[in-house]
Amino acid sequence: RNVLVTSALPYVNNVPHLGNLIGAVLSADVYARYLRQRGVNCLFVCGTDEYGTATETKAQLENVTPQEICDHYHRIHAEIYEWFDIDFDHFGRTSTPQQTEICQQIFWDVHKNDCITTEELEQLFCEANCHRFLADRYVRGTCPSCGFEDARGDQCENCGRMLNPSELVRPKCSTCSETPVPRSSRHLFIDLTKLQPELEAWVAKTCKDGDWNSNAISMTNTWLRDGLKPRCITRDLKWGTPVPLAGFEDKVFYVWFDAPIGYISISACAFEDSETWREWWQNPLKPRNSAGGDEAAEGVELVQFMGKDNVPFHSIVFPATLLATRRDWTMVHHLSTTEYLNYETGKFSKTRGVGVFGNDAQETGIPPEVWRYYLLVNRPEGADTVFTWEDFQGKNNNELLNNVGNLVNRCINFLVKFFDSELPALPAKPFTAAEDTELLSEINADLRKYIAAMDAVQLKAALKIAMGVSQLGNAYIQRTEPWRLVKTDRVRAGEVVAIAAHVVRLVASLLEPFLGGAFADKIYRMLGIAGRDGLAANEIGAEMQLDLPAGTRTGTPELLFSPIDDDSIAALRLRFSGAQSTSSGIHASRAAAQSAAVSAAGAAEDGAAVLPLDLRVGRLVELEECAD
Repeated sequence: RNVLVTSALPYVNNVPHLGNLIGAVLSADVYARYLRQRGVNCLFVCGTDEYGTATETKAQLENVTPQEICDHYHRIHAEIYEWFDIDFDHFGRTSTPQQTEICQQIFWDVHKNDCITTEELEQLFCEANCHRFLADRYVRGTCPSCGFEDARGDQCENCGRMLNPSELVRPKCSTCSETPVPRSSRHLFIDLTKLQPELEAWVAKTCKDGDWNSNAISMTNTWLRDGLKPRCITRDLKWGTPVPLAGFEDKVFYVWFDAPIGYISISACAFEDSETWREWWQNPLKPRNSAGGDEAAEGVELVQFMGKDNVPFHSIVFPATLLATRRDWTMVHHLSTTEYLNYETGKFSKTRGVGVFGNDAQETGIPPEVWRYYLLVNRPEGADTVFTWEDFQGKNNNELLNNVGNLVNRCINFLVKFFDSELPALPAKPFTAAEDTELLSEINADLRKYIAAMDAVQLKAALKIAMGVSQLGNAYIQRTEPWRLVKTDRVRAGEVVAIAAHVVRLVASLLEPFLGGAFADKIYRMLGIAGRDGLAANEIGAEMQLDLPAGTRTGTPELLFSPIDDDSIAALRLRFSGAQSTSSGIHASRAAAQSAAVSAAGAAEDGAAVLPLDLRVGRLVELEECAD
């Protein structure tokens, strides 16, 4: 199989929050890691979506250029994903020459095939202060459908209806809050009405073949049922992919025409050879041999991860664009979508600064594998889920620490204490002891369920199965009691511990997609395996592998997880209860070196001028009136 995995491109106007991570990037990373462990030829790409009004406006507010804003946030995104142990094959960006070349070529193909129309579009113009046409997201007003009073100009966040800014009731400029006035501007449209019959046939087949989830199917069919209309693909901006058509040189392509093409251009940037990307993007999936058999399907299978609000652009707009080129493109096979992850007191929001953001997670001192586990075990697959600090504490203490940490710690310590840090021999195969055969049977049954769940992109179900395998390992150790057995039958005790060590190795492999490679490497080191490349340690086969050589020298025991106490949770809740800054911090970054130098010089001149700050959180237990 050849599988191309994409994560929805995060927009480069702010720091990603936990909801952004689980909605696309982290989920895609889990699936791509699993594919590699199964020996699948996989390419996993993502990158920052950098063009559009949001970038222009952010740059204006910060008094810098759009390119400087993009460079600043691209670096922040890359650093956050690196900390979260996201294993991209390539993390790129859309503000590249490759993006311009590929996007303009796709436009010319669509234009040549008479799927582009022109129309005078009445747009809202901020006459009072901003003196410019207002793109969709920079108009706010009341949704004409549900009455939500803070709907965006392109989509109502409350009911999900797609909008044009002129449809809003009582529209306001989101930058200065003044009422804009209508003005006319000539724009280009992709004729979705003309493409609808062809698109409907493609959707009907693909959503079945690719096993789309019910939410993706429902949202796509709603668009089709209501009838597709020509959709504007240009904007009156300067920051974007230039429109190459005569008479429209002062415009750029609209972000939702331009951005999905970013998947292609980012893939092009991943290879030194300028044509290799075509092997992935112009190699559509072909059906399996009609006569049956085990032959794999030919071509590339495209699996895309996103939040539910991005579905129509990936199931309608982008596929329609590719169909309109009349070229053979790799089209989406499976759409994996999520609902929303909400914060304790409401929704995560980049614009309102509510919730825990990626850089906040780094600063807590809690390792990335704990964050990864919590987000994935609460992945909002069928309904919205809520991040709470008590639940976060419980998942760490009761599931990671008491289950996985306990299994690994006991097994490695048995090896160190009773067997001089050497792996004992397994019992002769086939196993005959009832507890051994029962364990192997249960684990192999769970392994088959795990593979089926992962193949179906049911990530939460697969994670729970993997945690169940760890519980089986704990139960096996508890039942066989090797700490007692070693006193009376050292050989049998060694067999038990050797089997437990293989369970530990399997648990590390099954959890690696979820908790990351750095986490799994800790366990492999403790088992004496030289990283994930040694002995194909992290491969996931159809049955539990029993191939670690007797006599393998184990490594030094390491604590995988630490308990999080109530006081720490109270402090974290208080710390993240306020709004986050909406500033990019770009000026702070520019001044960092100068500030550090000045501070160092001041400290050298007068050490007493630098005072430590010690802030602590306490709980008020009792009040007594003072006698005085």
